[in-house]
Amino acid sequence: MIKLSFIVPIYNVAPYLRKCVDSLLAQDYDNYEIILVDDGSTDDSWSIIQEYITRFRGLEDERIRGIHQENGGLSAARNTGIAAARGEYLCFVDSDDYWEPNVLGGLMAQVERDNLDVLRFKYQHVRLVESRESRVESKYEMFNPYKQSPYRDDNYSEEVTDGVSFLNTRMGTACYAVMFIIKRDMLYNDGMSCDKSLNNPLSLNDACLFTEGIYFEDTDWTPRMLVRAQRVASTDTIVYNYLVRQGSITKAVDRNKKKKVLEDKMRLIGEMQRQAEELSQQGKNHSWYQRMIADTVISVINIISTTFYSERQSYLSRLCELRVFPVSSRGLKARLINFSPRLAVEMMHIKHG
Repeated sequence: MIKLSFIVPIYNVAPYLRKCVDSLLAQDYDNYEIILVDDGSTDDSWSIIQEYITRFRGLEDERIRGIHQENGGLSAARNTGIAAARGEYLCFVDSDDYWEPNVLGGLMAQVERDNLDVLRFKYQHVRLVESRESRVESKYEMFNPYKQSPYRDDNYSEEVTDGVSFLNTRMGTACYAVMFIIKRDMLYNDGMSCDKSLNNPLSLNDACLFTEGIYFEDTDWTPRMLVRAQRVASTDTIVYNYLVRQGSITKAVDRNKKKKVLEDKMRLIGEMQRQAEELSQQGKNHSWYQRMIADTVISVINIISTTFYSERQSYLSRLCELRVFPVSSRGLKARLINFSPRLAVEMMHIKHG
């Protein structure tokens, strides 16, 4: 049986795709497959995928598969990859990012040694430094886009714990799906046993798939996945290189995209409240959700004050209906918001105006 399936959703990333795939091929471990899901690209991405398929076709080690589908977004491409995966474990890789070489063997050794459902590894941010000389290949350099640690209070202990405890005591605000190796059973049926239905896509548990059509799908999906896990641990090995480039949806300058970002943040607040309530009804700790809801509310108020000030009353009313105040966060912004959300919007509008 294949031990690990890399799932790579692809959309118009031809300049970055070879580096991504080559990094997955440069590992010190053999028992894995790479599923390249082309989500309706209009550039040369599909041609590049076919090059890799041709390269491995007919070999005993036929580890690369390609899937072409109409554009449905990142979540849809990941879900397609999940349904097609044959590995006992899954790992998501965004197609403009890349892995460090020769790290997979150590990760899988830890997974098997500790019989893990989930293993989290470290990542670092990189950016592309364009060369002025056409003959010289562009280079990637590591950098920190945040004033604080990029791991934001994460605990990377190798000690094994359950998923709920991991979420509340070791998870920071960065919860990218690409930071994990995940046992595939958890996304099927009751998540507790490996049975013959694993290879039947109809047995996929919809509650464990990525929500399609939204931004911030990782923040929505990651806690839903973790709370199902019984054995979770981390490693402080830096494995993943996360490319920060122009055109990110979460940094969109287009007003319509910013509106979509704002609406999806509002939707995310409601979803996190629902998930927190489920844990509360089970008598389980849900403090991570309180922190994340607070951070999201602060972000929403910042967007309202800078871009949608004329609609501030409508959004503030919706936040009040969600009963998000007072927010469970420290800092001057949180104190101001808890004193008066309306005054916070006014003052932030003046500051950015």
